[in-house]
Amino acid sequence: MIFTTRFAPSPTGPLHLGHAYSALLAHDMARARRGCFLLRIEDIDRARSKPHWEQQIYDDLAWLGIGWDAPPLRQSDRQGTYQTALDTLWGRGLLYPCSCTRRDITEAASAPQEGSPPPVGPDGLIYPGTCRTRPRPARRPGDAALRLDLTAALRDATLAGTSQLSFQETGSGPQGRTGEISFEAGALRHCVGDVVLARRDMGTSYHLSVVLDDADQRISHVVRGADLFEATQIHVLLQRLLALPTPCYHHHRLIRDDTGKRLAKRDDARALAKYRADGLSARDIRAMVGL
Repeated sequence: MIFTTRFAPSPTGPLHLGHAYSALLAHDMARARRGCFLLRIEDIDRARSKPHWEQQIYDDLAWLGIGWDAPPLRQSDRQGTYQTALDTLWGRGLLYPCSCTRRDITEAASAPQEGSPPPVGPDGLIYPGTCRTRPRPARRPGDAALRLDLTAALRDATLAGTSQLSFQETGSGPQGRTGEISFEAGALRHCVGDVVLARRDMGTSYHLSVVLDDADQRISHVVRGADLFEATQIHVLLQRLLALPTPCYHHHRLIRDDTGKRLAKRDDARALAKYRADGLSARDIRAMVGL
């Protein structure tokens, strides 16, 4: 397999130094190995994705000296792929519709704890399973949020009898973990829960889309921030359920401000476009992020 990395920003705001670090690192890794670097526009959130932010992504990357080896893949063009995967999982009894609001989940997750903090996973509060036992319609509803039934998934033929799942980590990851990372499949019920695979307003979710896109783009090494390390468990599980290859993962350090806070898109003061307008160069940005 060709060594292939990707950068996958969402066009919902300006790119900042953290994006620059991730994009440059993935680009440099591919070029050092005479591999392939790809660009993906993760625009499934149509309400927040804007054409001018997408154009600024192209402008910022070009200014950084980053080029990609194929036309950008846009998630908004791939709803058919996502819906086919949802149909497959629904047909195997692995999904159920969920009508719970965030408030419902917070109240249900907190109620049994009597003062103890409710369990938190990669997506926030772990879903307490309120809708899991409700009657499931014969046909997949097209206008409902859909959750993965983890209990059913672990009984599915592709995972039956599987006690361990694993992936290769080539970065440092949290706590400096590297090499083969193994985790208990059964423990996902308690540390991940029934994650959302299709949102009512998007028709898909980040977790479902990212594993399908990585597979279709033949990504060999997923380069991304350490904040997504725990979510990799979800992605490996979905790869097994959908018979997709598991790439290597390279989780890198996060770029933070002077107070140690992780940069966010609302941090306009650190937007790459502002640095460019102020006369800085791509070399300056590399120095600022430690590359």
